[in-house]
Amino acid sequence: MTTQLDQTFAALADPTRRAILAMLLEDDMAVTDVAEPFEMSLAAISKHLGVLTASGLISQEKRGRVKWCKLEPDALREASVWMQAFGQMDAIDLDAFESFLSQQLKE
Repeated sequence: MTTQLDQTFAALADPTRRAILAMLLEDDMAVTDVAEPFEMSLAAISKHLGVLTASGLISQEKRGRVKWCKLEPDALREASVWMQAFGQMDAIDLDAFESFLSQQLKE
């Protein structure tokens, strides 16, 4: 596996990061808005966002004094291709992925 794949799968392994991705499916969000539903410090959320950014799953942009997070769905493409090589996975359907992430939030 490439380093990028390692980073992608490591980022997806954490339930908090999957929940953040599910939130970002709806729209870009300010870091403080991302942190709001979680019972952890802003510093802890920032670490999760750093992992997601390093993996390429999200991007962060400063707009004025506010840092915004944006989902980068194309980042899953390499992982999807890798999984398809096993013949057990179809191409990632982003609608199905959204449903999966929404279900994870409910658990």
